[in-house]
Amino acid sequence: MQATKPTHVRYLILLMLFLVTTINYADRATIAIAGSSLQKDLGIDAVTLGYIFSAFGWAYVAGQIPGGWLLDRFGSKKVYALSIFTWSLFTVLQGYVGEFGMSTAIVALFMLRFLVGLAEAPSFPGNARIVAAWFPTAERGTASAIFNSAQYFATVLFAPLMGWIVYTFGWQHVFVVMGSIGIVFSLIWLKVIHSPRQHPMINEAEFKHIAENGGMVDMDQDKGKGQAAGKPAEGPKWDYVRQLLTNRMMLGVYLSQYCINAITYFFLTWFPVYLVQERGMTILKAGFIASLPAICGFIGGVLGGVISDYLLRKGHSLTFARKAPIIAGLLVSSSIVACNYVDIEWMVVGFMALAFFGKGVGALGWAVVSDTSPKQIAGLSGGLFNMFGNIASITTPIVIGYIISSTGSFKWALVFVGCNALVAVFSYLVIVGPIKRVVLKEPPVSGPEKNNKLSQAHS
Repeated sequence: MQATKPTHVRYLILLMLFLVTTINYADRATIAIAGSSLQKDLGIDAVTLGYIFSAFGWAYVAGQIPGGWLLDRFGSKKVYALSIFTWSLFTVLQGYVGEFGMSTAIVALFMLRFLVGLAEAPSFPGNARIVAAWFPTAERGTASAIFNSAQYFATVLFAPLMGWIVYTFGWQHVFVVMGSIGIVFSLIWLKVIHSPRQHPMINEAEFKHIAENGGMVDMDQDKGKGQAAGKPAEGPKWDYVRQLLTNRMMLGVYLSQYCINAITYFFLTWFPVYLVQERGMTILKAGFIASLPAICGFIGGVLGGVISDYLLRKGHSLTFARKAPIIAGLLVSSSIVACNYVDIEWMVVGFMALAFFGKGVGALGWAVVSDTSPKQIAGLSGGLFNMFGNIASITTPIVIGYIISSTGSFKWALVFVGCNALVAVFSYLVIVGPIKRVVLKEPPVSGPEKNNKLSQAHS
């Protein structure tokens, strides 16, 4: 490391997080773009499609705590690289389910979506850990907002491409193309990602700037190399989880993230189907139209982080700086219900864009996690937050599937999505309270360990 002008390697790391999250969300959305064509080819109804949409969520939720533990135990680089490669492989395989008979194809598609969810489980806790290691405290809000905004950029970039692939070549090809992109990226990831202390491109000036301003630069040192790195913390970790689950502030944050993700998963699953079936668009047009609200969501996502950090710099409390954009943004996102009262196409798209913009501004959950997570269990804390939030990835597609099946339209589905935004606002206003870092109590020491500590104290 040379002690010259600081390098800016952390921005390269942030670019990698942005790109991998773009691929991550594009692979989640493949099924939505292919959904209408899948329904025709495989002869499946709305309820069955809702369950297929939800398959990702079951495994993604179940994998959050194990994924967080793996990240804390073996470090972000290796666990994340394996995650990218495996979810991309399972995405490619979805392109071949049409080779089977109808019932087998449905089961195979459900299982592959399930495996994609399991493989993607470490992704967002991994993002949060890497940002915590590479960014000073004052830069983390914006960094978190940037990687989180990639979910909208994924739709902007890939929805038109995926719509064109489905329209021109058939739904099978969209899975093969998107999965192949991820497999290539997993190899690039291994070359570029390192911890701050080990990165070949960083100099001493940048390293000191990160380390002296709150960056957890040694978070991944010696992960997976012997028992000493993992064993002492393993006993207390489950008591730490219990403490998080009994913390009112964290429970409020978890509830609101669930509701915010309900809005996200409407856009990731049923939105293109809504455009085709309720609004009579072709899948090609729906692919392009779906990108317009996503552009607004992307702008809102970045803007939410910038506004929050600006409020902090102006001397407002952390609580106000985080809550103000969240509450205002989510109130705006409830405007999705207005789509039920307009028939002109550009107005429908306009209200969807406004709703997604508001949701983007309000989606500061990962910044709140970086503000509140106990330092002892950064990976597990992020995994727990993501687990509760992504229960919505299971419930939202299924609930909307049943609503459409029983009412024959999307009207009440949009009301359901709008209500989730209002519940999230209530949670931040009433339940969360002041936003501050959780300080964990050490569990009581017993047995041989206690005697050992007593003897050390006497000596």
